[in-house]
Amino acid sequence: METGERSRGCQFLELPWEDVLVPHVLCHLPLGQLVCLQRVSKQFRSLIQLYLANCHSLDTSQFGAAIPQQAFCRILKDSTVLHHLIVHSCSSWLTDLELLPVIGQNHHLEKVDVTGCCGLSRRTLVALALSCPNLQYLLLRQCDWVDPLSLRSLADHCGRLVSIDLTACKQLNDEAICYLVRKCPKIRSLSLAVNANLSDSSVQEVAKLCTDLEHLDLTGCLRLKNECIRTVAEYCTKLNSLKVNHCHNITEGSLEVLRKRGVDIDVQPPLHRALVLLQDVVGFAPYINLQI
Repeated sequence: METGERSRGCQFLELPWEDVLVPHVLCHLPLGQLVCLQRVSKQFRSLIQLYLANCHSLDTSQFGAAIPQQAFCRILKDSTVLHHLIVHSCSSWLTDLELLPVIGQNHHLEKVDVTGCCGLSRRTLVALALSCPNLQYLLLRQCDWVDPLSLRSLADHCGRLVSIDLTACKQLNDEAICYLVRKCPKIRSLSLAVNANLSDSSVQEVAKLCTDLEHLDLTGCLRLKNECIRTVAEYCTKLNSLKVNHCHNITEGSLEVLRKRGVDIDVQPPLHRALVLLQDVVGFAPYINLQI
């Protein structure tokens, strides 16, 4: 053997792909760099495709700017083992046409984030219901295509849900939320924010059935009153945080019990707000013993 051959060493692509490169090298590279590596050679393209096909998590926001539509479809065409799928950065162009095939071939999905993806339709939610029974975390924030019927389908098939964000899903009503929590009582984090359709009855049903609830966001639910907060205080003993900003009919009288329990509430007590206002007006706050 010649000296040059002895000193040549092992080339990068000669390392075992599935035992070394995929689990121990490529997993440390940002997704954007992996996509760029596909352009180096046919061998690199095959390696990256093998890696992507075995990825358990895909967060398109790692690209910085929005990932191109064609690149998205190419990256996910062989994927079947995803657990986490975060595509909110694709909200400007993502439709059912691109997302439904991904959902249909990834039955192990546990977390899906389609925040702000207004180009999708109720078919996406139905597909998640039928294909992903292990779904636990679902972010549908600002997805106004979510309707009571599709949410009902989700509830029927995804009873393991522990966190769901329905912020600004304005088609939903009391009946839809009540059905959801009857089927998914393990929910620990729930956002119903920015929904003027909801009344005390749905929040009371949430409180009575989801007794492990830790985080509840009711921001901007204008019809809610003190009665639902009293029910939350009675049943949700594990609650850590509550958001009720812009809920003008909810007063300190109902929040006080939760506040004394140490629940983090996003509105300050009236006296504290008055002191802040006074400080803004006169430039200082007089010393007042708040414990009196």
